[in-house]
Amino acid sequence: MIRKLHINNYKSLHDLTLEVGRFNVFIGENGCGKSNLLEAIALAAAAAADKLDNEFLRSRGIRATKPQLMRSAFNNESLQEPVKIGVGFDGLEQLIHFKLNNDNQAYGKWTKLEDGLSTLIPKFLQMANAEKGAEVQLRNIEHEFIETYLTRGRVFSSLNDVKKSILQFAIETMKYNEDQAQKYLERSLVFANNLDKLKNFIIYSPENTALRNFYKEGQIEPLGINGEGLLKLLKVIQNKSPEQRQEIHSSLQLFDWYAELEIPKDLSASEDKVTITDRYLTMAFDQRSANEGFLFVLFYIALMVSDDTPKIFAIDNIDTSLNPKLCTKLIKELIRLAKKYDKQVFVTTHNPAILDGIDLGDDEQRLLVVSRNKQGHTRYKRITLEDKPRSSTNEELKLSEAFLRGYLGGLPKGF
Repeated sequence: MIRKLHINNYKSLHDLTLEVGRFNVFIGENGCGKSNLLEAIALAAAAAADKLDNEFLRSRGIRATKPQLMRSAFNNESLQEPVKIGVGFDGLEQLIHFKLNNDNQAYGKWTKLEDGLSTLIPKFLQMANAEKGAEVQLRNIEHEFIETYLTRGRVFSSLNDVKKSILQFAIETMKYNEDQAQKYLERSLVFANNLDKLKNFIIYSPENTALRNFYKEGQIEPLGINGEGLLKLLKVIQNKSPEQRQEIHSSLQLFDWYAELEIPKDLSASEDKVTITDRYLTMAFDQRSANEGFLFVLFYIALMVSDDTPKIFAIDNIDTSLNPKLCTKLIKELIRLAKKYDKQVFVTTHNPAILDGIDLGDDEQRLLVVSRNKQGHTRYKRITLEDKPRSSTNEELKLSEAFLRGYLGGLPKGF
């Protein structure tokens, strides 16, 4: 799971460091940089996966524009400087750094600025043979080995091959004893596991047309950024996991009229619909007749419970098409599912009711107010339980009310 981010020179994110939890809600006025934060994570994910072509960036939900406009255009120098994104994971002290550049030409591509494997290996040996007193030096060796061998360097035939290689490196090059080498192996595998999760990061912005018509599958499977591929994913869940299928059914009871959802079982069937039963009606209907909010919630629940969807992802404007009271209940449900199915989620919203679904007493739930300072740089403030405002009569205010009153920040200041 991602625990820390450092973003430099990406759009409005001139130089920003933030700490995050399992479920993160970003609020703030239009244009303050909420979506830019999500895009920076997606850009790091694309770099980790070595897929930096604009087509792939767009399929992740990044608004890929002129390379100059994807940098912090606060001065002319920044238009030539690389974008730098550092990502820190659970249980690991160091950030993994992605340094990306573009030559600003008409058909220029984003590339990673980094030393190749052939130049890094001698550096490992040189550092390992140096005086062994400095812990910082040893951590640097570890970091570079993990980053190189497990992400871009050698191709391993099996997990056991990976483990043997790491242990051999730790004992022979690092001069670790067996216990130290085993701990080093455990940290390395934690890093590799987290990096794999990062590589699949996507910003979802579901759209009514894609959800209603099931007309195509996304460029990225199992779900495209607008909801493409939902029918196939539901079929997979239906055949693969009765527990997940029941979870979807239970969560859809957020709608008091809902009775049943029938999903086709045959993956190869041409049938392009699900059947929905309304407990008040004598006839069932398919997704083309369903209300928009129901389809959005169906998408979110399938995204949360499936083993095939990303472990780390974002949803931009999660409140779209949803009743305010439903927003509050939905967030509570998504947080429950995030914990149960080990998902890390980043969402943006403009609906105050979303905030009432957050428990500020739970450190894994983060409310982050995004704004821009006098220089135009994006900044943020985390709202903790101690920050929760109270009324003039010392009564506890709902977060939605505190937001609308301006106590949390994140509202326009010009009117």
